[in-house]
Amino acid sequence: MERIIFHIDVNNAYLSWTAVAMLRSGSSIDIRKIPSVIGGDEASRHGIVLAKSPVAKKRGVVTAEPLYQARRKCPGLKVFPANRELYQQESDKLYQYFLTLTPTVERYSIDECFLDFTGTSYLYDDYFKLAEKIRAFVNQNFGITVNIGIARNKLCAKMASDFEKPNKIHTLFPEEVPSKMWPLSVDDLFMVGKKSAAILHQLGLHTIGDLAHTDEILLSKYFKNQTQKMIDSARGWDDSLVVANPSKDKSIGVSDTLPEDVKDLEKLKEVLLYQADRVGRSARREKVYARCIAILLKNSDFIPYSHQKKLVNPTNATEEIYKISCELLENVWKKEPIRLIGIRLSDFTDCYHKQVSFFETESEARVDQLQNAIDSINDKYGKLKVMPASMKKN
Repeated sequence: MERIIFHIDVNNAYLSWTAVAMLRSGSSIDIRKIPSVIGGDEASRHGIVLAKSPVAKKRGVVTAEPLYQARRKCPGLKVFPANRELYQQESDKLYQYFLTLTPTVERYSIDECFLDFTGTSYLYDDYFKLAEKIRAFVNQNFGITVNIGIARNKLCAKMASDFEKPNKIHTLFPEEVPSKMWPLSVDDLFMVGKKSAAILHQLGLHTIGDLAHTDEILLSKYFKNQTQKMIDSARGWDDSLVVANPSKDKSIGVSDTLPEDVKDLEKLKEVLLYQADRVGRSARREKVYARCIAILLKNSDFIPYSHQKKLVNPTNATEEIYKISCELLENVWKKEPIRLIGIRLSDFTDCYHKQVSFFETESEARVDQLQNAIDSINDKYGKLKVMPASMKKN
């Protein structure tokens, strides 16, 4: 049975979700049509551009650059704060809609999903028409646009969705790989980072087609056990499965594929701050406490590594999750460019216990009461409006 895989990617997710929320709240301005960006904490010298409008992009603003630098390039630039709670809510709504189409949905990131429609021909007789219906439904009901890639595997579906944007549908079936994928630069091949691409160019392999037809022995000197996977990808071969996301009773995690490689510790910590709040809130909603916290990283070549810590005192507090995640980051990070970062909580208990000294009087009720009060304020205002002083940037 031939596989049918969709990859659906929200166009300019953070900016689009913020724009739609503002319009629904009565704003007369669509920030997607003016020079604007979604940025980190304006009060922090480490605030960076997380997303940019098409107008700002035309004026030279790039993702992951400092906000002060973006303002120099684009006088009059409007900066709007990131609202991670809103983004997670909108992502969840989209995910729930996808589940009405097929039970096999894999969340690749907050704004990307893989959908497996293999064996559903009795429901859908034309998958391109299905994609058109999905695109129209999302635009009408969520106010955003998406790109959809259709292929026989995840790799080609992802590559297809990255073709011309926005609001487009593309296919990349095996017979289309030579004409649609091979002429592209090796820089465009999914899972090939900047460092690997630079080596390939030095070897005279400039297009994906060049890589697809190269000698494995030649490349193995430079890429070792990654060589075969790289060549297979260039040929459009991929047998990885679309894996439905596991239930939250096993783990609670969040990861973000960063728009650009990041090699600044403070910028990575800024992402961790919002991620710690997201997983912490999820754990608090489930009324569980984690006994293990892990940090997940992928470098610019998408090579993953992780580090975890077992806790003596289980927690679901944002402040503690953030503190431990930062410690793990500092211990495991190899000072290389990072493309993906995430936090995972696991080994849960529904009972809070803490080893305290003779002089400590802090109780579970007091901790939970304070954290719930903070959650209520942040839920009302849709962002990290209130946080413990120890989490504030200098």
